[in-house]
Amino acid sequence: MIARFGEALSEISRRFIPDSFVFALTLTIVTEVAALLYTDVTIIESIEAWYNGFWMLLEFGMQMVLILITGYSIALSSQAKKSIYHLTRFIQTPNQVYPFVILLGMLLSLISWGWMVITAVMARELALRINGINYPYLIACVYFSGTLWVSGLSSTIPLLLNTEGNFLIESEILSATLSTTYTLGSVLNISVLGFSFVIAPILFRLLSPKVGPGLKDLLYTRNAIKELTIEEEAKKMTNAVATISDKLNNHSIFQYLVSLMGGTYIVFHFSTKGFDINLNIMIFIFVVLGLLLHKTPIQYGIAMKRASLNISGILFQFPFYAGIMGIMMYTGLGKELAEWMTSISTIDTYPLLAYLSGAIVNFAIPSAGGEFAVIGPSIINTVNEIGQGLSAQELDEMIARAALSVAYGESLTNCLQPFYLLIILPIMGAGIRIQARDIMGYLILPFMVFFVGWAIMVVCLPL
Repeated sequence: MIARFGEALSEISRRFIPDSFVFALTLTIVTEVAALLYTDVTIIESIEAWYNGFWMLLEFGMQMVLILITGYSIALSSQAKKSIYHLTRFIQTPNQVYPFVILLGMLLSLISWGWMVITAVMARELALRINGINYPYLIACVYFSGTLWVSGLSSTIPLLLNTEGNFLIESEILSATLSTTYTLGSVLNISVLGFSFVIAPILFRLLSPKVGPGLKDLLYTRNAIKELTIEEEAKKMTNAVATISDKLNNHSIFQYLVSLMGGTYIVFHFSTKGFDINLNIMIFIFVVLGLLLHKTPIQYGIAMKRASLNISGILFQFPFYAGIMGIMMYTGLGKELAEWMTSISTIDTYPLLAYLSGAIVNFAIPSAGGEFAVIGPSIINTVNEIGQGLSAQELDEMIARAALSVAYGESLTNCLQPFYLLIILPIMGAGIRIQARDIMGYLILPFMVFFVGWAIMVVCLPL
């Protein structure tokens, strides 16, 4: 019954949810109209805000491209494929695949949300090996598993609050940093982790469709998976008569020396900064691993070319979401929304309203850091007002609860909009006929269950 309900929601999604780019265009218009209705800006000022915001995610977008192609290039190596096979050799049926992918994806996302690419690669390999897997549903499993990043080591808002000289301290909204003991190490966050690791695998097992299109059914051509290996393609690119250029292309010495340099820096980074994982160091690790695994410049170049074949969604859609962010930030619309929601807050309701704020604003600003820059100051000011007379520790706990509430709401509503799906589809959708609407319907019921469950926890559980 539950599986049939999930299938019905998926069918509704396929009928009514448009392509992810249409989603971005629609949100742009909706945000623009809202800015004109609820702020004092003129039309030209709101359009200027949109234009100025258009370029705000260029660095982030490039990071997304690099984390995708460097991570995917590692998975294309023969050593990585062998490792994936040995790790998953006990998985034999679709009903084993779905919960395994959910659990693995959640574990990896706790280290960094960018490690969704590793989950995606492993899931695709399983789909090639095991018959009977509903491939759109498998993609939904991978995508949902990434929501738990908000409770892990790369959770943007808790790390921001614990960063010296952050914008909240500089603007005197906070007087000092807030330790991650209050956020990531809290009873609330650990409870969210426990709830997720128990409920998600069970829920996705119950929702798993009986039948559905497999990966091989969706391929544009049946030969799409029978391509040359990277080593075979590298040999075909070598001249019949040995040349200096071929020797350079196929020699490992330069690649290993550069890898040694990179490895030295990675050791230095973690020895001097502790377990500090950010996007840049993660991409750098992927680059160094890729160089080592592919051994020669020509093989690494082929791997990166193959990994880059399907990144157009990131390249042209990220600026549109950045433009939406610009409207929210530069017209004051984001501040207006946050102030309205916090104006009705009390000491009992502020966590729920912060949670809803994070969920709603995420549709327009699908970046936790960018969203908190817009609504964080208003929410923390409200907490400071309603918490007057409390001790410093009690006030810190209230701020931590509000910040976590925003983060949880922001993370979960990614299930309803395809922004970060753009990171998954270039890997899992390579060479096949699939769109966001084929996937998003499977996420509606899990979203509803988790949205209610997490809401109860942010309101009722001790910090």
